[in-house]
Amino acid sequence: MRTTRGSGSLPFDCGLPGSTLAPMTSSDNTQKPPVKDPWELPDVSGLVVGVLGGTGDQGRGLAYRLARAGQKVIIGSRAADRAQTAADELGLGVEGADNAECARRSDIVIIAVPWEGHAKTLEALREDLAGKLVVDCVNPLGFDKQGAYALQVEEGSAAQQAAALLPDSRVTAAFHHLSAVLLQDESIDEIDTDVMVLGEVRADTDIVQALAARIPGMRGVFAGRLRNAHQVESLVANLISTNRRYKAHAGLRVTDL
Repeated sequence: MRTTRGSGSLPFDCGLPGSTLAPMTSSDNTQKPPVKDPWELPDVSGLVVGVLGGTGDQGRGLAYRLARAGQKVIIGSRAADRAQTAADELGLGVEGADNAECARRSDIVIIAVPWEGHAKTLEALREDLAGKLVVDCVNPLGFDKQGAYALQVEEGSAAQQAAALLPDSRVTAAFHHLSAVLLQDESIDEIDTDVMVLGEVRADTDIVQALAARIPGMRGVFAGRLRNAHQVESLVANLISTNRRYKAHAGLRVTDL
């Protein structure tokens, strides 16, 4: 077996039986591309955002904040007239439509429906949501005399249920820990909080992070794949307890970023 000159006894593959290492090629010296800056996010200002469940407190608050930031927003509801009424009340160019039309006309679709209607809503909109970037912000919670608690979801989380029901959509999860009261308060200019963003494809989570950053004071932070969505959704139960004790509207901030 031959060895390289001055290399001791390290062998290279010379094409003969018993050789162990491949010969060095020019590609071995090629430098790896630089690591992408995690805060280098795309421009999403031209994308249309649909909010399914936009007549509820959370959906309405998100629609208002995004429209106030200059985003084109469509509110979706089971009843188009109800969605249009909510849109007219918000102003800011917000439009209303039934859920199917809202999904079809939007580039990004935020799911802000009640947990009880989550699966049924998504099943009915599977075709309309095909190819769309879906952002699930639903928190499966129960309530009893002791307060809020996380529900067990067969698929693991609301976001994973969405991914299972929408195989042709690009499902992400975000906007779980936002106070609907603060979102809808017109006297508040900035929402001081971080948004945990989860998903399988970096390009998709980057878009959602950028969308969150459109709202003054808000920052989108990547928090893992959808299999980690359960604990993010469940944490809302803790925040509800915190807010009740301190009469507050607490959110989250991730330090050292």
